[in-house]
Parts: sequence; structure tokens; C-alpha cells
Amino acid sequence: MSQTLQSQLAADILLRINAQALPVGARLSERSLAEALRVSRSPVRTALRQLADRALIDPHPEGGYVVGKAALKIKPAEVMGGAPDEAVYLRIAQERLDGLLPSRVSENELMRRYGVTRGQLGDILRRISNEGWIERLPGHGWEFSEAMTSPAAYAQAYRYRVLVEPACILEPGFKVDAVRLRQCRLEQEALIKGEIDTVSPAQIFDANTRLHETIASCSGNAFILDSLRRINRVRRLMEYRKAVDRKQALRRCEEHLVLIDLLLANKLARASEMMEKHLKSASREKQS
Repeated sequence: MSQTLQSQLAADILLRINAQALPVGARLSERSLAEALRVSRSPVRTALRQLADRALIDPHPEGGYVVGKAALKIKPAEVMGGAPDEAVYLRIAQERLDGLLPSRVSENELMRRYGVTRGQLGDILRRISNEGWIERLPGHGWEFSEAMTSPAAYAQAYRYRVLVEPACILEPGFKVDAVRLRQCRLEQEALIKGEIDTVSPAQIFDANTRLHETIASCSGNAFILDSLRRINRVRRLMEYRKAVDRKQALRRCEEHLVLIDLLLANKLARASEMMEKHLKSASREKQS
């Protein structure tokens, strides 16, 4: 199974099943999953069909799907597969960051440049669009969104995060979302147990930003969440350019577990201190 939006969603659905401890036979609502994963119902429907094709979930007599026994045993990363399109995806990211791709491109141009079929390119473009760094133009063609390209801007982004993310945990309206934090914990645990050595830079970035955005959403302050999402969208390509130090990445995942456990225990002051320490450490490592 290729690394498409649908396969990412399939893995996310399995994570939610485990995080919520859903029993065999529990109904899986397309609408609820689409809202939780912040996508439309169409890709969720496709992801559910993929899981059903692999006998991980079962069809319900009245329509839709329910949790199957196999869904409680498989690791979400196994659903992601070998990601044959990942190299093309990362090449597009690199060449966009290097200024080798114009702001506006056509599908035919990209197909010729990267030697992929229209179906493969469609999967890749849908993934990039879902991540927020390209948009379809009216009629035909695509336009890349702005991206962070300078070391100075990268450093400023981390300074902003150090100011805002620890403070968001101390917001008066902060409310721990235990279900989503446990889902993030499962992802971080899987990385620590060995997946950190095999997954792509994009998968590491997605798992880590998912946790930080989940914490920001707990603040109840929409401006904090929106600003963090914007920073994550524009810094994504800079993160891909940086060589992934797997030992450093492992250490950050271990720090994430400490942070999650403090939040689940409602020790918010200590969690805020841990967040500040974590971000300052990551900033130093990535800019050294």
C-alpha cells in the first residue's frame, strides 16, 4: 500500500481504535472520523474500505463498518506499507525549497519531471494539499503556498514556539483531551520501540506535530492553535531538508512521553516547564 492520504488515514483510524479501546463490533462513524481527523468524508470512506479489504474492520449489515479482531493486533505503521511514492514526494519538497519548481505547475509538467503516472501524482498532490503547501487552481494546475526557507526564519519560529506553547498549557480554559493524547502516546511509543529507524522524515514530522497541535487544541484558544498550524505548514519543508538524526529524534520522542504523562496526570505547571525545556533543547540540536 502506497503512502497516500488514505493510507495515512487508515493508520490514524487504527490509532484511534486503540487509543479509545474500542471493542470488537464497535461502529465506526465516517462523520465522526472525518471531524476528528480534519478531512472530508470521502478519503475517510476510502481508508475504511482499505482496512476492510485487509479484514481489519468488518462491514455492518446495516451499512458502514465495525471494529474487527485484527484491528486490535496490527501496528498502525504496518498499514503504511513501503511508501514507494515517498521518494517522489520528498524530491518535490526538496526542489520546491531549492527554488527549482515555480509557484504554479501543471500535472503534465510534474508527471514528465518525476516520471510518475497521473494516478501516482494524484495521490502525492492530494497528500501535499492536505498538508497545506499546495492548492488546486480554478480550472487546472496547482499553486504552491509560501514556505519557510531561511535559517533566520526557522530560528524565529522556534523562539515563538518557546513563548507560546508552554504558556498555552497554563491557559484558563486548558482541558486535557485524554483520548487524543493517548492516541499520540501510541504513536510515540511505536517510534521508540523501533519505528524511528525505519519511518520517513515526513512520518516523524507528522507524528510530532500531531502531538504539539493536540496540546495546543487543549488550550481552548483558537488563535494559539491556528498560529501553530501555520508555523508547522511553512516549516515542514525546512524540516525535510535537515538531516534526520535518529538518536536526537528518539530522545525527543522520549521527552514527548514524559510530557504526555504529565498532562494526563493533570500536572499542568510541570508540563509547561517540560514543554519549554523540550522546545529549547530541540531548537539547539536542530540549529547546531
